Amino acid sequence: MKHLYFYLSAAILLSGCVSLTTPEQADLRRLEAQGVTTTAPQSEWERPAKPLAAGALNLLPGFGNFYLAAGNGGVSGQYLIGAVNLALWPFSVLWGVPEAAIDAETINERELIWHYRLQKSEN
Repeated sequence: MKHLYFYLSAAILLSGCVSLTTPEQADLRRLEAQGVTTTAPQSEWERPAKPLAAGALNLLPGFGNFYLAAGNGGVSGQYLIGAVNLALWPFSVLWGVPEAAIDAETINERELIWHYRLQKSEN
C-alpha cells in the first residue's frame, strides 16, 4: 500500500507537465486579441496534436502521453509521464485522460506561437 501512495504522489506531481512560459502566454493573448487561436489560426498552420485523440489513447496505459512525446511538436517529458501512467494503469485513466487532452492543447498553443514568431521574423 505504501508503494501505491508513492506512485500516486509521483503521478500527481508529474501531471500537467506541459506549460507555457510567461512570454508565450503574452504572445498567445496577443494572438487571441487578433482572432488567432488554435482552432482558427488564419494561416496554413495545422494543429500538431489532437486533444481528443491524446485523451482517448490514455484509456490504454500511457499511449496518449507516448503520442504527445513522439508527434509533431512532441515533448520528450511525456515519455516519463507515459511510463508512470503505464505502471499505474488502470488507475492512471482517472488523471491520464484529462491530463493528455490538456497537454495536447498546450502543445498546440506553443506550436501556434512559434509558427507566428517564425512568420514574423521572416517578414
